[in-house]
Amino acid sequence: MGGLLDKIQTTGDIKKMKKEELELLCKELRWFLLQNVCNTGGHLASNLGVVELTVALEYIFNLPEDKIVWDVGHQAYIHKILTGRKDAFSTLRQLDGLSGFPKPQESEADAFAAGHSSTSISAALGIAKARDLQGKKNNVLAVIGDGSMTGGLAYEALNNAGREKTNLIVILNDNQMSIDHNVGALSKHLNSLRTSNRYRTLKDNFKQFRDQVPLLGKATYLVLEKVRDSAKLLFLEGAVFEEFGFKYIGPVDGHNLEELIEIFQNVKDTREPILIHVKTTKGKGYLPAEKNPGPFHGVGPFDIKTGKGLGKSDSPSWSAVFGKKMVELGEKNPNVVGITAAMCSGTGFEAFQAAFPERFIDVAIAEQHGTTFAAGMASQGIVPVFAVYSSFLQRAYDQVIHDVCMENLHVVFAIDRAGIVGADGETHQGVFDLSFLTHIPNMTVLSPKNAWELEAMLEYAVNVCEGPVAIRYPRGTADTDFPEHKQPIQFAKAEVIQKGKGIAVLVEGHMLQAAKQAVALLTEDGVEPPMLVNMRFISPLDEELLKEIASKCSQIFTVEDNLRKGGFGSKVLEFYSDAGYQISVTNLAFPDRFIEQGSQSQLFARYGLDREGIYRRMKEKTGDNYGR
Repeated sequence: MGGLLDKIQTTGDIKKMKKEELELLCKELRWFLLQNVCNTGGHLASNLGVVELTVALEYIFNLPEDKIVWDVGHQAYIHKILTGRKDAFSTLRQLDGLSGFPKPQESEADAFAAGHSSTSISAALGIAKARDLQGKKNNVLAVIGDGSMTGGLAYEALNNAGREKTNLIVILNDNQMSIDHNVGALSKHLNSLRTSNRYRTLKDNFKQFRDQVPLLGKATYLVLEKVRDSAKLLFLEGAVFEEFGFKYIGPVDGHNLEELIEIFQNVKDTREPILIHVKTTKGKGYLPAEKNPGPFHGVGPFDIKTGKGLGKSDSPSWSAVFGKKMVELGEKNPNVVGITAAMCSGTGFEAFQAAFPERFIDVAIAEQHGTTFAAGMASQGIVPVFAVYSSFLQRAYDQVIHDVCMENLHVVFAIDRAGIVGADGETHQGVFDLSFLTHIPNMTVLSPKNAWELEAMLEYAVNVCEGPVAIRYPRGTADTDFPEHKQPIQFAKAEVIQKGKGIAVLVEGHMLQAAKQAVALLTEDGVEPPMLVNMRFISPLDEELLKEIASKCSQIFTVEDNLRKGGFGSKVLEFYSDAGYQISVTNLAFPDRFIEQGSQSQLFARYGLDREGIYRRMKEKTGDNYGR
């Protein structure tokens, strides 16, 4: 770029800059961020909002000795640029490139991996406690957004941290409202006093005076302390954090670099938990993102001049198909209620919210609460439909078991982003839900092959099925293939797409298209067409069909968008083993590891789950014995 940013080659280089250069550096960082994210996609608005905050943090604190834990992690792009990853930033979220989230394997400047919200204070407190036990003196910070503060884990951590009385700095990045200048002016004055070394020394000396003069000193101090606490309740927004045992500082203008630097310098090496309330503007510096921060939270490639996305499909997404059907179901059934955990637009629930505002509940980032909340509603005859991303449902595992399935309550889980989601990588791949749901008693799990089948399964789940039911569907454009295959949904019944013998290919959900193409390639080799089955129900399985298949086929292949261990294929293997069948079953699934970022098509190809990979594996396994 030929500017100040070129001086940033590794962690700590920013500390070599003059303070007066930092404002220009912030401008360069915003432009660099826009130039790259418009090509790679990513979390834009939140990162534009934390430029000054990140610059101030890394100018004052000494990374990697000092530890910064970024909550969720999608606000850590500037941190990555400032810690030696600028030249690789064009590979962000790409296959074998930089992760879109903090990743200690990438850099020792990343203190802790994060992709889900509300974890930073817990992790930072753990790091701080380990530091104390090891006799070290470094600073530990957690940067958490106001949205993440709706998660219960954050308050569990605050409660613990307030009792520890150790060096922990929590920065609350509040980007949902503008700064109140009147309160801000008062707070700025108080914060300058409260965070200065002079004030802390005076306060400590006053405590010593109190202890040395136990009668007059202690009584006087208590009176003054009550006056001080009353003033805080009147003038400060952070009384609740003070009750947790934190010293509250704020609100602070998150775009006032000079003020941020002063405050961070003053709280550095503190001896008690401190919470700094910083107010920022999402999308700061890029007008389209400032006006519409929601759509610019996570974006694909876009045109910088217009802010419009590039290469978007005109076909509806799976989420949009879900949302449209939910409105229809809501019109017909007044007991249908929609629930989301801060993902109304992401799950396609906007139309339902607009049509039935009294029957739509956003529980915020609180999947555990959302699940038990749904269970409570279901216990009273309501039919709650909880739309949730697969990777986020992991948080509510105990509630799914204990509060929904154990009580056999009719809660419908619409599991969006199931399977490989792509560029968000390990923290967001939805490849565990089949493994952690299908073994729970009373739980019915379905997986649709296309858009029509998703709608049919929703109709079945809401109006026909009893007890807990989960429908899992992927990210992206909803398939419209197999238009001739529209058999009604019947409990635990699969759908035969193609009759055959010798080989049977049993498929979960949207993987049917790739499996069909692989079967066609095999047939082109001059062999008899295999049987192709859309399983529909992953739990319970269509056991009658499985028995029929065993009588006609010697080779069975299962195909799924999930990890191999505990997935759909494992259930098929278990069935044949328990029934005593001597039959070859090969599971085609993702290996038992955390799957890296990359596009969906790239990852399916890498792990042999595209058309060519499925075909190749069938050829390798069957050899010349096909059909015998």
